[in-house]
Amino acid sequence: MTIYSVRRGDTLSALAQRFNTSVSSLAKSNGISNPDLIYAGQQLRIPDGFDAPRASGGGSYTVKSGDTLSGIAGRHGTSVGALAKANNISNPDRIYAGQRLTIPGAGGAAPSSGGGSYTVKPGDTLSGIAGRYGTSVGALAQANNISNPNLIYAGQRLTIPGGGGASPTRPAPNQPPVGGVGGPKPPTGGSAGVTVQQLRAVMPNLSQAKAEQYLPHLNRAMAEANITTPMRKAAFLAQLAHESGQLRYMEEIASGAAYEGRRDLGNTQPGDGVRYKGRGPIQLTGRANYRAAGQALGIDLEGNPQRAKDPDVAFRIAGWYWSSRNLNTYADAGNFREVTRRINGGYNGMADREMYYRRAQNVF
Repeated sequence: MTIYSVRRGDTLSALAQRFNTSVSSLAKSNGISNPDLIYAGQQLRIPDGFDAPRASGGGSYTVKSGDTLSGIAGRHGTSVGALAKANNISNPDRIYAGQRLTIPGAGGAAPSSGGGSYTVKPGDTLSGIAGRYGTSVGALAQANNISNPNLIYAGQRLTIPGGGGASPTRPAPNQPPVGGVGGPKPPTGGSAGVTVQQLRAVMPNLSQAKAEQYLPHLNRAMAEANITTPMRKAAFLAQLAHESGQLRYMEEIASGAAYEGRRDLGNTQPGDGVRYKGRGPIQLTGRANYRAAGQALGIDLEGNPQRAKDPDVAFRIAGWYWSSRNLNTYADAGNFREVTRRINGGYNGMADREMYYRRAQNVF
């Protein structure tokens, strides 16, 4: 059994990809109850039989929850483009648990570690690129002055550091915390992330399966938005619970026609009301808001508004919205009423929001 020391920027999913194992196997082997919380310097046991990278050469693979096309490409020694072409995938960001992928032969494999450069392709992630080149997210981020490893762009030219996955000799400015997310460090005593049990305690109508599906995306968004203290978590989850019916609705039930011509929302073109209706757990609404969120997250939401309801994007939008309105400050002060006003524009559903808030306070 191989022992691995966690480095800054590592995630359990990226390590699972590098060592050809699964997140659940890594978690079970190391007694990890929350796969989203690992720490720099933590010693992980890599299960036997998984510590050699998988050779390319074709075959098939069944997509698992949390997989990305770039991560799968890295594990199988191929490229996102080759995988997409082999499986007629038009949008590399849209793959589904249970989907059966054909793995192409070794033609599109990326070079191994040792330096060089790489041009980011649609669907790539920094952790997937790091796995393909035998380096770490932290080393890639430092070599390319990337302050937020979650924001890379198709066409971006990356320098690949030599020397495989060796830890950098000094931390880069704004080095991301373990978990692969950027932004400021949590306040003293705080930690990013919640558990399935905590999430369902706040939202008891949320099924176990949905909670497990959403949790990695929710925790990533909370870490990005520095929602790391009990007061911040309680306020954030209470608002999400009310706005989305306990994460039941990721898209507004109404058609959106009521927003047609709403210039205050940036709806200036025919059909904008329906096109940019409320989506995500905080119901992002209006062309202008879709544009602003997309620019902040590096996603073309104005051109692809349906992406706003996909969990990997929807929760990040909620985190962006929270940060852009400085809601941590009001959560820290216990001013839940002002948090509500800045989200809702008023106090609609205040009693329901406060009920969730009290429940979340008891949980955290």
